[in-house]
Amino acid sequence: MSERNKTHNGRDRDGNFRVRQVDVDETLADPQGEEIVRDDVRLGGAVADTGPQAGAGGEHIERLIDDNRADVDRLVGRKRRR
Repeated sequence: MSERNKTHNGRDRDGNFRVRQVDVDETLADPQGEEIVRDDVRLGGAVADTGPQAGAGGEHIERLIDDNRADVDRLVGRKRRR
């Protein structure tokens, strides 16, 4: 069997995914920014946010998940997990 020299599924030759890394907030401030991000996602599949507030969205989602778990535990009658 021959060696595969071609990249696969957006990966580089080392096997790591290649994703465009930009500060999304800064890019969206540009008048054409939304279109730029949309094209990058359409062509490359993703955009990695490298800005100073990059983790803020993840922290918000984490809080929502914790609140949901607490609500479900309360409604089901389970004691709060930690």
